[in-house]
Amino acid sequence: MSTAVTGGYVVPVDGEPIEGGTVLMDNGLIVAVGAEADVDIPDDAEIVDASGTWVLPGFVEAHGHVGVFEEGDGWAGIDVNEMTDPNGARLRALDGINPDDEGFRDALAGGVTTVVVKPGSGNPIGGQTVAVKSWGRTVDDMLLREPVSVKSALGENPKRVYGEQKKLPSTRLGVAAVIRDAFAKAQDYRAAREWAIREAKPFDRDSTMEILVRVLEGDLPWCQHSHRADDIATAIRLAEEFGYKLVVNHGTEGHLLADTLAAKDIPVIIGPLIVGRSKVEVRNRSMRTPGILARAGVRIALTTDHPVVPIDYLVHQATFAVKEGLDSETALRSITMNPAQILGLDDRVGALKEGLDADLVLWSGDPLDVMSRAVRVFVDGREVYHFDEAKGVGVTANPFYRE
Repeated sequence: MSTAVTGGYVVPVDGEPIEGGTVLMDNGLIVAVGAEADVDIPDDAEIVDASGTWVLPGFVEAHGHVGVFEEGDGWAGIDVNEMTDPNGARLRALDGINPDDEGFRDALAGGVTTVVVKPGSGNPIGGQTVAVKSWGRTVDDMLLREPVSVKSALGENPKRVYGEQKKLPSTRLGVAAVIRDAFAKAQDYRAAREWAIREAKPFDRDSTMEILVRVLEGDLPWCQHSHRADDIATAIRLAEEFGYKLVVNHGTEGHLLADTLAAKDIPVIIGPLIVGRSKVEVRNRSMRTPGILARAGVRIALTTDHPVVPIDYLVHQATFAVKEGLDSETALRSITMNPAQILGLDDRVGALKEGLDADLVLWSGDPLDVMSRAVRVFVDGREVYHFDEAKGVGVTANPFYRE
């Protein structure tokens, strides 16, 4: 049965807002968006009265650790870093996600319906990332796409992890060398594989090399953890040496290289922003960075790096960035369309548009107003969260007990 969300202030993000608009959903997809008079609502459709609310696409968290860095579970719920092998390209975040992590319920409360879950930054090459919806019984139920990209890290984290183990890499030189060696081996592996195919010879597959070849061939972006400007420059150097698609993650000092990033068309996933200067790499953290990068022409997305910043604060980071110079339209794009485009998910999520997944959120007001809250959340056309005004609490549908 169809569901029509009617009477709200509809913000498609990829088009002009519609006062008193309608979003029609059917079979998990958006089938129409427009003024009420322009949308043909089936007679048997369920009507959701959105009067007095803002209707937006569900937000997209481009860099989080929900489900692999569980909250309140101690070591038993921490599966974010396999810190025993500097090259973890074969590792998949998908295999470590617990759908019952409290972070997913927080995500819904903050209007976040899609999360790109990534391995941590303990290794130079951390592993494969995955895009999941914020609600479901198993990660397979929640799966949007995998792998989405490969996570890599430069700077303090990997050099600290392996320096403490007294082995390579314990310096920035070593971290870059591990990445460079891995891609050189992947190039050789690809050549050997192609020869074996041509000659009809047997060939032993290597799951680590197979993923790195996909990066070399442009099939998977390279999500590069890099805070300092010198690490960002190293990330660019490595990407140009091997020709892969680079996405800078964190980019704390990205404002120092804004012109370079814009000229090279390198997107930046910025954040977390609501944090203290806890280590040397983030001493230049600034809420002004998103605005500086955007004005320079860099495509940006914002991240909480959950649980570093709680995932339901994603929209608040956008609000604070607006306060410090980011225009509000780009701020909304930075948590919807932009992350979807940067990570190749825009055929599914990021906007209210015909053919995309029916992930939408009704807000009590402008989501960039800190007093607004998500009052109803739909994932794949199903209402999975609502705010109970009488009790003053959010209520998440139990995925194990479906009607």
